[in-house]
Amino acid sequence: MTQVVLRPGDIVHVGPEASVQFSGDRALDLRIIRVDSRVTYDGWMWIDGYVLGPAGNALQRRRIFVRRDGLRPERT
Repeated sequence: MTQVVLRPGDIVHVGPEASVQFSGDRALDLRIIRVDSRVTYDGWMWIDGYVLGPAGNALQRRRIFVRRDGLRPERT
């Protein structure tokens, strides 16, 4: 399986597949501004980004710890 390279500007959907804390109505779309290069648990990563509202506007800056394979690319 080819792993998608995440870059600043990419938009991903963060749901329960990425981390249980994003289940249900806590799921979000995130515009990535930084991917932390530090080594973490296998398959997990820290990313910084902006939570996007329904119109695609930035609502809040967040730093989250998620499973890379659980992120779903939305649009760039």
